[in-house]
Amino acid sequence: MRRMKKKLLFMTMAGILTLSNISSTKVMAANPIKLVVNGKDITNLSSPIIENDRTLVPIRFMSEELGAKVTWNDNARTVLVENGNDSVLLRIGNNLVEYNNGADYQISDVAAKIFKDRTYVPLRLVSNALNIGVDWDDTQRTVDVDSNKEAVPTELSDVKILSQTPGQAIEGKTKLQLGSTEKYMTEGNEVKFLLLDPATAKGFIIARGKDINGSYDFMPKIEDAGNKILAGAIYDKNGKFVAGDSIPVSINVNPKVNVSGIYDGQVINKNAAIKADLNFFAHYIKYEISNLDNGKVTLTEEMDPLGSYNWSPMLSSNGAYSIRILAYDSNNKEYASQPVVVDVDVERSLVLSGVTAGSTVNKAVTLIAERNFDVSSTEYLMKDVNTGEEKTIAKLPYGGYKWFPAPEDSGTKDLIVRVIAAGVVYDSEPIRVTVDGSPKLLLQGVGPRQVITGETKISLSSNVKVDSVNYIMIKDGTRKVFASNMAVTDEFNYTPVKADEGNVIIQAEGMYNGKKISTEQVQVKVFLGQTFGPKPIIEKDKYLGFASNLAKEYYKKSGMSAALQTAQSILETGWGQSVPVDKYTGKLSNNLFGIKGAGPAGSVISNTWEVYNGVTYRVDADFRAYNSPELSWADHKEFLNKDRYSEFRSVMFDYSQGAWALKRAGYATDPQYALKLMQLIKQYNLDELDKVGI
Repeated sequence: MRRMKKKLLFMTMAGILTLSNISSTKVMAANPIKLVVNGKDITNLSSPIIENDRTLVPIRFMSEELGAKVTWNDNARTVLVENGNDSVLLRIGNNLVEYNNGADYQISDVAAKIFKDRTYVPLRLVSNALNIGVDWDDTQRTVDVDSNKEAVPTELSDVKILSQTPGQAIEGKTKLQLGSTEKYMTEGNEVKFLLLDPATAKGFIIARGKDINGSYDFMPKIEDAGNKILAGAIYDKNGKFVAGDSIPVSINVNPKVNVSGIYDGQVINKNAAIKADLNFFAHYIKYEISNLDNGKVTLTEEMDPLGSYNWSPMLSSNGAYSIRILAYDSNNKEYASQPVVVDVDVERSLVLSGVTAGSTVNKAVTLIAERNFDVSSTEYLMKDVNTGEEKTIAKLPYGGYKWFPAPEDSGTKDLIVRVIAAGVVYDSEPIRVTVDGSPKLLLQGVGPRQVITGETKISLSSNVKVDSVNYIMIKDGTRKVFASNMAVTDEFNYTPVKADEGNVIIQAEGMYNGKKISTEQVQVKVFLGQTFGPKPIIEKDKYLGFASNLAKEYYKKSGMSAALQTAQSILETGWGQSVPVDKYTGKLSNNLFGIKGAGPAGSVISNTWEVYNGVTYRVDADFRAYNSPELSWADHKEFLNKDRYSEFRSVMFDYSQGAWALKRAGYATDPQYALKLMQLIKQYNLDELDKVGI
């Protein structure tokens, strides 16, 4: 009843008079509109203007004629109209309308505006807010405002928030849904739900999507607490507001943290995937696993609140356990689940990894004993499938072993790992492979496409005893020995000279049983000229302003959180001080997000890492180049339109959900990537960049 009573006075959203025969200020100029208030023509004081087929009038003149009080707040850019117990508050450039000090809210399709230093507001909105009649005389082209008549309330739109009611307390995860007619479903391209601060009428987008009447999940954050305005707004394909609804609500999260994936009394006899079931969005979570038999407590590092934790208990872990999930808000306050008590009863497991059944082993491989129990001895064995003869490859207390099979190892073999635990011997299931132990000599320390710019350590590995090793360089078809008569175990420090510059092939040769064996030919580039490293694009103390302005612009265009955009660029470029350049020419890439490949301005050559014969080395890689940082910013949003980032795009309006979604999509390999982004956002209050109104 309270809401319905308000509607008799206030519900006409818009408070806007629709003029069927007038659609532009140009027409108005040819056929001027008269404004009559209580029988007095005040057109000369407050000539109406037309915007979006709605009549707007200077609020002060009309209100004073009606005996209402008008208060202008220059700092907040608001106008308050009061008439007895009734009031309406409008904000310049904002479609949200507040009635009776926040007792109710509506959304107008035309916002109050400043025109020729006067504040213009929708006429019908004020008339209905103050319960004053307004008539339109089409013949005389006159707006007649009569305070002796009551307003005839009419709805501006049929858009309503269906999922919540005015004054409702939101205590946790909830659904958001807007109801609208076919008209707005046709005009609308996207729906946004916003949580606004009543004091400023600004806040954050909490859900958005293309399904106008669809249902959307809202996971409130602890820090959202307080009285808010929930708004649902429809926008057209150009991002222009079409229609919407708003209601007062309160956010009072009653935090609930539950353990999902396991249950009380469960017997765990293999890996268990554990997840958090939350009714709010946590900054991060941790998993606490307590052994109830010995009191030992294990706490994981910070993890994705929407991810899962794969728990692999050891055989020695068998017994009773209590498992809790600890969720943390942005202030690192902890919220704990009730414990789930389980029994671990895993069977002994021993598996050989590092090779696969049916494969050919023709180079060095690392054999690993994967087990869930402690051992005192680990032995890697090779068994001839024809003779049954066993040969020990390596014996050590524990750990993996790098095996480079020798010529005598060749043939069809079963590979086994044998361990001893508490005096008992256990064997893994055999893995049958083909072993090719033909004599091999491998280069290490240099790799394909490597660029050598200075002294480089080169070494060799072999599966046979090689004598008298020579290092060969081939350039333009000419061979030269640049190191000779070395042992295969010797490490060689190669210092390039000017004559070596360019594309060359490096190879090593040695003698085995009177025959020459060689490494692969590895093509590298020798460059002894000046090289260039990353450069700044702007002074460090100016980067935040520069980046945040771009971020706000592309927040409007793409919908990606401006806070998240800014934090990513800070993290990728070190506050704009480490932007990739071409290492040979010094050409600045303007690449603010470390994206590889070719861009609108081609590419620049920088360093990346690769592995050859088990050794990590640096090679040249192409990074996208742009004619300006602004083009890099735009391309970053295009890059995130790839299929792998579809989950990210569904939550990218929210910086915390977006940060974790980027991590899940593999944008960066750093396990702390999401947390680093959120830490930057919190430290520098970047979330302010995401505040919007209607």
